[in-house]
Amino acid sequence: MAKLYDYTAFKESKPSSILVLLPINHSNEANASFGVLSQLTFPLAEAGYYVFPVNLANEVFKQNGLTVANDIHSVNLAKLRETFNTDAVLYINIKDYGTNYQLVQSDTRVTLEAKLVDARTVKLLWTGTATASSLETQQTSGNLFSMLISAAITQISDSIRDRSVAISALSATRLFTPNPLKSNGILYGPYAQKSSSN
Repeated sequence: MAKLYDYTAFKESKPSSILVLLPINHSNEANASFGVLSQLTFPLAEAGYYVFPVNLANEVFKQNGLTVANDIHSVNLAKLRETFNTDAVLYINIKDYGTNYQLVQSDTRVTLEAKLVDARTVKLLWTGTATASSLETQQTSGNLFSMLISAAITQISDSIRDRSVAISALSATRLFTPNPLKSNGILYGPYAQKSSSN
């Protein structure tokens, strides 16, 4: 059984606004940071938080000479709070991103690690990780030749349209959708539209 996450600091902080920083990319795909960043706002907003528009935030960083994720992540929290007046800052690391061709299948996989920090007290509020894979929805016929052809076609198709962005959306949704059954999911924010069953 998974150990229950300690939400004491999170509940004390009660963040309502989150500044999402450009993710640090540990994958081999050059466009991973922006592919993932484009998918983070929606699930966080659905969870009940005000999320600063990522394009606007990136423009502020760019105007201050910060265009690399590692440099943005190293900015002092007090400075981020002064500039954006945010309650919390979200740091993301991309562990996997992209399509890998295997002998009989092609797998587009995205793994994200998240850390939410209180911009006022510098306390760690929450950490989480999530993975999504295109193999979760693929069906195989059992015929080796068909599987090889299908894998090749899938890889070419995924490379052209960057399926990783869509898989990023699934990974981000898993990461930021509050779920009482998960032992370490993010908590609902103050603007959450929870149904009576939640």
